[in-house]
Amino acid sequence: MKRILTLTFILSLTALPMRAAVTPEEAANTVILDETGEKNLKIETVEAEETDFEETVFALGRIEVVPERRSVVASRIPGRIVELKTTLGTMVQANADVARLESRQPGDPPPSIWLKAPTSGLVTESAARIGEPVDPDKALLEITDLTEVYAVARVPEHLASKLKPGSVAHILVAAQSAEKFDGTLLRFGTSADKASGTIDAIFALPNPSLTLRPGMRAEFSIVLGKRENVMSIPRLALQGDATSRTVYRKHYDAALKHTYVRVPVLTGAMNDRFVEVTSGLIAGDEIVTTGAYSLAFAGKGSVSLKAALDAAHGHEHNEDGSESTPAQKAAAAAKGGGDGHEHGGSAFGGLTIFSLAGNGLLLVLLVVAMLRKPKTDETAAIKTEVQP
Repeated sequence: MKRILTLTFILSLTALPMRAAVTPEEAANTVILDETGEKNLKIETVEAEETDFEETVFALGRIEVVPERRSVVASRIPGRIVELKTTLGTMVQANADVARLESRQPGDPPPSIWLKAPTSGLVTESAARIGEPVDPDKALLEITDLTEVYAVARVPEHLASKLKPGSVAHILVAAQSAEKFDGTLLRFGTSADKASGTIDAIFALPNPSLTLRPGMRAEFSIVLGKRENVMSIPRLALQGDATSRTVYRKHYDAALKHTYVRVPVLTGAMNDRFVEVTSGLIAGDEIVTTGAYSLAFAGKGSVSLKAALDAAHGHEHNEDGSESTPAQKAAAAAKGGGDGHEHGGSAFGGLTIFSLAGNGLLLVLLVVAMLRKPKTDETAAIKTEVQP
């Protein structure tokens, strides 16, 4: 029994070069690029992993000013404006001079005072012009502090009960599409809109860069809850339609550089950034994100699967990527003229011949050694019995 197991092990070792490299299905869905092609397509990958997956609801809304962050510039005495240091859309600092007012009291020249900004912020409204008469009941400038704004989402009434103060929303502002913001729910509006069946959900949104302005349109992904240990990938990686979802995975064979395989996947829930994958991937798979759409139109790529596998493993393969069997190699050699040289790339390569010859010689020597060993053991046993 020991000899049988040993022979089986030896035969399995010699048969290793004959195993299939890839399945025909995988070969048909493999795209092989060169380094230049990969750069041109701007390929980027991420690892599929189990993470906390957010269940979200979508809503539309707009950016609004925090009412308490508005202030106005006005005069306590009547007069007229003779000098301005700011205009609509400029930033001012608290206590900075913004306009000089000449009073109506007699004098040569008449007395004048500087009006100062009560707070820092952006001049969002202005009724001040040189020579403009001013009365104490008239606001000249409105200054708005935009370091924090409100993002107001119109949420369907039936979802309002699922939101609590402190709930988070991922907010995309159309005018600032390169950046996403996170807001925190403060409260709901004082009344619902009967026509649309929605209620305002008011989120506090930090705005240190002052890029968000009142009236900008916003899209909300409001987080309702989270699930742990969910296999997910970025939505950008997902290709195909709802009935046939696919992704491009980096080839498992590390020797095949710039090689990607299109694999079918089953998906579950989806939020604004990620999609749940229920089947088709395992943790650690490298998935193409940027460039995945372009790969769908790359065909087979710039390099054939056979050429890539031949270069990576140092021996010949079939066009579908499987290993060439001895019979296939013999047929290819005969077709090429049987002279042992390559004809059109179908005859034996030097490394292939050396590998096959070495494996064959090793097999013959080991089999002979195993067959001779029992005879030696039997002779030794006979001599032992003959001795007195």
